[in-house]
Amino acid sequence: MMIRPNLFELTRRAARSFNVAACALALASCATVTRIPYTQQEQTAAVIPGIPGARIWADDPAIATVRRSVVSRVPAKQPVVLALSGGGADGAFGAGLLAGWSARGTRPQFTLVTGASAGALIAPFAFLGPAYDETLRSVFATGEMANLLQSEGLAGLFGTGLFKTEPLRDLIARHVDAPMLAAIAREHRAGRRLYVVTTNLDAQRTAIWDMGEIAASGDPGALDLFRNVLTASASIPGVFSPMLIEVEADGRRSAEMHVDGGVTTNVLILPEALLVSGTPVFPPDARPKVYVVMNSKLAPDFEVVKASTLQIVRRSFETSVRANTRNTLLASYQFAKSRNWDFNLASIDSDYPKSDTIGFDLAYMQQLFDYGYQRGRAGILWRSTPAEFKLPLPSRPRVALQ
Repeated sequence: MMIRPNLFELTRRAARSFNVAACALALASCATVTRIPYTQQEQTAAVIPGIPGARIWADDPAIATVRRSVVSRVPAKQPVVLALSGGGADGAFGAGLLAGWSARGTRPQFTLVTGASAGALIAPFAFLGPAYDETLRSVFATGEMANLLQSEGLAGLFGTGLFKTEPLRDLIARHVDAPMLAAIAREHRAGRRLYVVTTNLDAQRTAIWDMGEIAASGDPGALDLFRNVLTASASIPGVFSPMLIEVEADGRRSAEMHVDGGVTTNVLILPEALLVSGTPVFPPDARPKVYVVMNSKLAPDFEVVKASTLQIVRRSFETSVRANTRNTLLASYQFAKSRNWDFNLASIDSDYPKSDTIGFDLAYMQQLFDYGYQRGRAGILWRSTPAEFKLPLPSRPRVALQ
């Protein structure tokens, strides 16, 4: 015999469902960020208040002109370029590799440094040189990142990110301070350049931030903007909340939404407008040396994905980033080799064990930092082509760093 719930029980269930729904709606309304609408025309004209030269767009045709080009401002006859990719916890590889390269005594001073996502967190320290290697070790190999993923709870389901952004912002603020900004400004005035990549979600465009220009601007908000750009570049969509960065167009202010640079450009060697235009980048007598540090493996990495939301989102994001990285690397390589540039690529070996956890596991990051350090200390084996995207094992001989 089927037992029917009485009226009281039905009422109680309905009330409970209503309360859950009401709480969810309340959380959603609390978590929603109110934004000021702005037009596409305003977005195109928008600049950073007080620092109009703070950023350029990777797809802007004007970037190919002498006036706007990222690299036309670099005076060196033999520029040395360092491009650092994203990779989350795998950023420990690039941090360790740089420290080991310093220990070997052959690490050059980089004329131009670029970074996206985890690479953006490494980039300012790489730019300033070996004196900051211990800071890189502290950030990537001592557990400072271990508590980055702090759940937002139910609010995360209805807000802008599953995990709190404050731990990431606090990590950046601990190490990026006024003296560091002053040091970057001095190097910028001497002609060296530091760039960080973010993705503007509103416009679906890659923003290239001139971090040296920000540092040297003298604007009261320069330090906050510098930190915000680094935070935005490392903010994986859905995991961390996007950064809203204030801009101004025609005297009217609004805020753009920026996230992880790896969404559109996981490694920046040259802006896409330069790759498409074929415009000469450096003087004819220059022969740049380009070093690309991939904080990941190059070859596709097989994995039976667990049937859980976070694992599926993580794997999908990794797959998308790997695809755009492959395209960027191949286009940049072809551009560089056609101009007789010295192209060098380092990455995590395809047989290196993966982390079993989502997040920033201390033991894994320490081991990966040490692995990168030993690679750098012993003499980095640079690939001259990104061939491993097509083959499971390297097919070209590698050249040891002298």
